[in-house]
Amino acid sequence: MITLNDITLMRGSKVLIEHTSAQISDGHKVGIIGRNGCGKSSLFAAILGDLAPELGSIGVPKNIKIAYVEQQTPALDISALDYVMQGDKEVMRLFEDKKIALENGNGEKAALIEDELGIAGAWTLKPRSEELLHGLGFSQEEIFHAVKEFSGGWRMRLNLARALILNSDLLLLDEPTNHLDLDTVLFLESYLKSYKGTILCISHDRDFLDCFCTDILHFESGKIVMYTGNYSDYERLRAERIKAEKASRKKEEAILSHMQAFVDRFRYKATKAKQAQSLIKAINRMQLTAVTQEESPFSFSFPEPERTPAVIASFDKVNAGYNEQAPVLKNINLSILSGDRIGLLGRNGQGKSTLIKTLCSAISPLTGTVTLGKGIKIGYFAQQELESLDPNLTALEHLQRIDPNAREKDLRSFLGSFAFSGDKATAKVSTMSGGEQARLALSIIAFEKPNLLLLDEPTNHLDLEMREALSIALASYPGALVLVSHDRHLLEAIADKLWLVDNHKVSEFSGDLDDYKNYLDEQRKLLNHNENASKINITLSNKSFKSKEDKRKEANIRALLRPLKQKIEKIERELEQIKNRMAEIESILADSSIYNVEHKAELENLLKERGTLISNQEELEVNYLLELENLENKEKELHAC
Repeated sequence: MITLNDITLMRGSKVLIEHTSAQISDGHKVGIIGRNGCGKSSLFAAILGDLAPELGSIGVPKNIKIAYVEQQTPALDISALDYVMQGDKEVMRLFEDKKIALENGNGEKAALIEDELGIAGAWTLKPRSEELLHGLGFSQEEIFHAVKEFSGGWRMRLNLARALILNSDLLLLDEPTNHLDLDTVLFLESYLKSYKGTILCISHDRDFLDCFCTDILHFESGKIVMYTGNYSDYERLRAERIKAEKASRKKEEAILSHMQAFVDRFRYKATKAKQAQSLIKAINRMQLTAVTQEESPFSFSFPEPERTPAVIASFDKVNAGYNEQAPVLKNINLSILSGDRIGLLGRNGQGKSTLIKTLCSAISPLTGTVTLGKGIKIGYFAQQELESLDPNLTALEHLQRIDPNAREKDLRSFLGSFAFSGDKATAKVSTMSGGEQARLALSIIAFEKPNLLLLDEPTNHLDLEMREALSIALASYPGALVLVSHDRHLLEAIADKLWLVDNHKVSEFSGDLDDYKNYLDEQRKLLNHNENASKINITLSNKSFKSKEDKRKEANIRALLRPLKQKIEKIERELEQIKNRMAEIESILADSSIYNVEHKAELENLLKERGTLISNQEELEVNYLLELENLENKEKELHAC
């Protein structure tokens, strides 16, 4: 058990936590959350003995094995596999002891050490290391590359693997998902769920914490508060506590109203049963979040774009990449329409960022054409774009550079919603943390009123409260959106379409994120059975032999469900017809000539028809969600019989 006994922890002159106590039981998996700079990493330093508390004491059991992710990776000539295997220092020590015993002619001691090596897992160390590296995204060929050949992000994965390979009692993880893609995050979740020891994990990824945590340790107002359960349990318990402490809920009602506007607008985008159910779950979670979000310093929105055409962008036979002889992506033929919210799925290195860069003209298509609609204004966020911030300018000066005529009072008010108020608005970029720079980049994008947002891992370096604020802002954003993120909560709450970027192709993914996880699991199984196959056909359905009785029962169930499914399909067809007609109307309205005097009657008829279509669409979509719920309930009832 780890105990914090009335500790006060400081960094320099800043008090991080004061007179606070907590206990962490053996085998518990604790998610540690709180705003950036509140002291989470300092707590790790104190547990490791690198930082002493000003007051109180930290009790850590003697002789426990602690694993943590090293922040530096030397440019070594040894292979990635050897580097990870060397992370198990106990096994390495035993091998060295055995070598010395043999050199000294002490065969009896060498034999005893041989037994210790078996107990320590030395004979499975290599296959376990290979499995870890594959799970963290390294190919069979790459695990034999020298450590010095890998970039910084991939070296962090190597350090993560070194920490995980150790047979430890306590595992300390500080933002382990920051350098990972969604595929690798899902693998890490499975690994941590099966870990036998105690875990302390700092993270701003709520779905990640939801997956394996037994407790949440929240830094709030200079104290540490422990909540039993995963992140969803924490959010519910904290919301109940806040409600009990405060009588006035005016601000909460305003936030809920803001969220409900999103719900009313966004939930109708679903055209498939699974997507609709995912959205309903996301809506329920977001409504709960409103209570705790009230205390957040962040409350911003993306202003309404000036105009948005019906067709935002289209790819026609596009090859994309950096070398005509070896394109990253081939033969892209897709379109982005007004209101589309697209989440990009796929492993790192498959071309998600390349697709976005091609869309925003950061790189030109190798072949084919990318056509943007008239009047498209792109807001592009990527980690490398933070480098475009001028380190010698302040947040206020960055906005003044965009609009020199804007009143300082208005600019300060705008920046205040991103928590750049008072002196923070006039602090130079060079003094800002990574999270503050990311917030500033987002504020600049919002200030420019784009009608197409391209966001490549926007949540890196953002704390939970800022992530929630971003989720809320994007939820009510009326323009089109393309999002790359390993944060499933953000993807589930925002994306209503998924595109899979894999094997040089970009295609629509018909399922939801649960289906994508199944897709990855199936892919890993096939890879394990045939590592050397150059191409693997992946199927999402597992066929099995069924008895005649099972087949008869399933046929009866299908017959009973058919009328409900036909009703849903009819609504889907009607919604599709409305969508197509709306696209035609939007295309006509995007032409400035329709507003000439001679077209007045036609314009009035179009606007009237558009209003009727919107009304019909809303009624159909409400019925659609109700019928989906009826279908789900009926399915459960029939399968239970």
